[in-house]
Amino acid sequence: MRVIGTAGHVDHGKSTLVEALSGINPDRLAEEQNRQMTIDLGFAWLDLPDGETIGIVDVPGHRDFIENMLAGVGGIDAALLIIAADEGIMPQTREHLAILELLDIRNIIIVLSKIDLIDDPEWIELVELEIDELLAQRGLRALPLVAVSAQTGAGLDQLVETLQRVLIKLPERVNYHQPRLPIDRVFVVSGFGAVVTGTLSSGALAIGDGVELQPSGAAGRIRGLQSYRRDVAVASPGSRVAVNIAGVKSGEIQRGDVLTYPRQLQPTLLADAHFTQLNDIERPLAHNAEVKIFCGAAESVARVRLLESDAMAPGSAGWLQIRLPEPMPLSRGDRFILRYPSPAETIGGGVIVNAHPGRRLKRFQPEIIKQMELALSGTPGERLALAAKGDEPQTRSELQKRLGYSDDELSTALAEALNGGLIRQLDAQGYWAAESWQRLSRAIETELSAFHQVNPLRLGMPRPTLQSRLNTKLGLLDAIVENEEGLTIESGFVRLREHSIRFSDEQSQAVKRVMKALEAEPFSPPGIAELNRLAGEEVVRALSDLRRIVSVNDNIAFAADSYDRLVAEVRRHITECEEIDAKTLRDKFGSSRKYAIAVLDHLDSLGITQRVGDVRKGGRNL
Repeated sequence: MRVIGTAGHVDHGKSTLVEALSGINPDRLAEEQNRQMTIDLGFAWLDLPDGETIGIVDVPGHRDFIENMLAGVGGIDAALLIIAADEGIMPQTREHLAILELLDIRNIIIVLSKIDLIDDPEWIELVELEIDELLAQRGLRALPLVAVSAQTGAGLDQLVETLQRVLIKLPERVNYHQPRLPIDRVFVVSGFGAVVTGTLSSGALAIGDGVELQPSGAAGRIRGLQSYRRDVAVASPGSRVAVNIAGVKSGEIQRGDVLTYPRQLQPTLLADAHFTQLNDIERPLAHNAEVKIFCGAAESVARVRLLESDAMAPGSAGWLQIRLPEPMPLSRGDRFILRYPSPAETIGGGVIVNAHPGRRLKRFQPEIIKQMELALSGTPGERLALAAKGDEPQTRSELQKRLGYSDDELSTALAEALNGGLIRQLDAQGYWAAESWQRLSRAIETELSAFHQVNPLRLGMPRPTLQSRLNTKLGLLDAIVENEEGLTIESGFVRLREHSIRFSDEQSQAVKRVMKALEAEPFSPPGIAELNRLAGEEVVRALSDLRRIVSVNDNIAFAADSYDRLVAEVRRHITECEEIDAKTLRDKFGSSRKYAIAVLDHLDSLGITQRVGDVRKGGRNL
């Protein structure tokens, strides 16, 4: 499915030509027909000789309605730039051509209309020379030119053939399964409710689909679909579509809203963009200037933050941030136009590079500009790696949503990024930029290095403590520790692999005193306070980290082998007898009730046992 647009001056016969081609008068408003002037968007369609149906968006040509023109020209595949033979190039011709270029619409057919009004061949030649000069000034390659008369029919067949030849060269619209319908009309059909129209991009829509309107977030369901006044079950990308929505009132919808699948499009208040200013602009764009932005069918006032200068020279290009007063449905890759509100003037246009930067960028920062240039013109793998940067990995579907890649494009980009070491794949968590991985890895090493220096007798930092300090997810922390050579985890402590607890001669003697005291009464050992007195808290804690001793509560610790014997006996006894109590455990080891209860309470906390009345039965971790 293809959609074309008409552009040109108000008096150049656009609507008359559309009616001559399609049999449909695109001027639907009474005022338009009375004034013979297109005021708002008009729509028609045409069957080409090869059987393809193409949509036609007839946009206003008068400078007073240029903003209505911008609402309809964004999603077209090709344009007819109409120039009347009796008038030649007019100011709006130049502005419309500039807008088409800024929106990256390169498939343009020049239509020289009203040739029936000209008897002098030399006049026609002069107009054609003027057109050639205009195209040369704009650096455009030779564009096809067709002379026609809507009144006599001269040249219409050649125009249709030229249109078919241009469109057949274009690649098929890819279904990214992320439908976006910028809404350019809203109306009510009696008995059916709200109907919206637009040019569908990025995916298909089907009857019964749940949909969402952005930026409002209103949710509904597709009750009916039409494409070129034919009922369809599925609307294809690139076609003009009318959608009957159930569950949403027409008053909740306005031109510029975007119809999409739920949770696929997040409106934004801030966007990073690359911008190109027109050569003949009268007022160069200045930092923090108030402008109007037009994207898709939406428009809004905005402020622009220039990131590289205080003002842009005419004809220059650069990076900026667009600040919006209300959320606007923007996505990466969207083309936009900026205009001054008053007096109205088109400034230039560009492309959204990041619709959700999340923060105001610092100005005059070469590294930031480098990242944005990579996002605009890097290879697919480089752009994917940039999209995968952040505080946590992203799933395949999340990356596809951010980048707008097809399934094949995403697979190619993932392969490039993985083979080039630009991203890391974390099984269940998704994909993460290698740069983000390295940043967290360095942060872990820095934290541990400082911790080891202050706490040389600690085995490492407790895993939850390290996670809290870095404000990251445990899954990410574990993945990095498992995969980085210089890191390891032992007994729940994360450490640099090169770090180990080294006792001084004096501390080694203290260790011997502690272990001797524990071995003397293995199941009725001295309390932790006594152990601290014998060796000092740091040494006792180091023995705990090394699991030479095991604390069962704040007051009681056993030598590790004694503790293991206690646990093994509890497991064996419950397996054979189904339960154990404190008296039985006390008697088996010749200790006291105090120690037996402390051990059983500790095993309860580990899930090895569970208390049922006065006895313990097997727990979930028995």
